[in-house]
Amino acid sequence: VQLVESGGGSVQAGGSLRLSCAASGDIDRSYSMGWFRQAPVKERAGVALIGRNGMIGYADSVKGRFTISQDNAKNTLYLQMDSLRPEDTAIYFCAAKRGVLSWLPADYSYRGQGTQVTVSP
Repeated sequence: VQLVESGGGSVQAGGSLRLSCAASGDIDRSYSMGWFRQAPVKERAGVALIGRNGMIGYADSVKGRFTISQDNAKNTLYLQMDSLRPEDTAIYFCAAKRGVLSWLPADYSYRGQGTQVTVSP
């Protein structure tokens, strides 16, 4: 399984970005997928997850501002990020795992290279 993120960049606070994650290889609907982020000197943390059964979960810090979605026909995962804040600045990673979703980054067998999101005040 290969995951390639795109869509990161620099925006001012209050702005929006949409991240994409193109998946290829031996991936099917038995996989759960998610977006994680890692800011400087902080641990990697879950942002938004979508389970193999369609269940969706968001970190409290992004609820109401971020939306995760997927296009199964295109094997692409998205993260729409609105009302961005400086504290959202981080490298964002797409990840995939077989089975049910998990908030633990270590549970994910596959991860992309990441895309930088920078939000200025």
